Amino acid sequence: MAFELPDLPYSHDALADHGMSRETLEYHHDIHHKAYVDNGNKAVAGTEWDGKSVEEIIKGTYDPKAVAQSGIFNNASQYWNHNQFWEMMAPGGTGMPGELEKAITESFGSLDKFKEDFAAAGAGQFGSGWAWLVKDTDGALKVTKTENGVNPLCFGQTALLGCDVWEHSYYIDFRNKRPAYLQNFLDNLVNWENVASRM
Repeated sequence: MAFELPDLPYSHDALADHGMSRETLEYHHDIHHKAYVDNGNKAVAGTEWDGKSVEEIIKGTYDPKAVAQSGIFNNASQYWNHNQFWEMMAPGGTGMPGELEKAITESFGSLDKFKEDFAAAGAGQFGSGWAWLVKDTDGALKVTKTENGVNPLCFGQTALLGCDVWEHSYYIDFRNKRPAYLQNFLDNLVNWENVASRM
């Protein structure tokens, strides 16, 4: 399959009153995400991965022993990560469905503890990467973090919520205050209905 840049599920300025400016979305979606699309298509063309699904490419090219992942993996993974990221947000966020709140409370002790763990994972990721809420292979909900473009698919996990902590995600709006960006993400931007649908 060819990678294609998806439209945002909201306008570029829809999140501006909730901590993510139009300028951030223009740079992040229209430039950074598009670069993963363009570079991914070039990297995959003519290889054994040409015509495969993005999930197959990610799982097939991830190397847990590599110091640096391949260009095919990096672009495919970041393409997939961003496709999820836009859907995991909504202007002003959404209410949390009861079954998700129950599962989070059972797993972390409280919603506040989950948010604390998630924010700590994102803030504690050295350099570029992602913070995740995943459904692990044993069915348990866990907070994880990954470096660069690595994502839960690499470990057989289901990504329920992901937050991009590369600097391009937050520097325009929050400068170097990554913890404030993460808190704002959790409090004002998460589409909890989308998160619940991934369970």
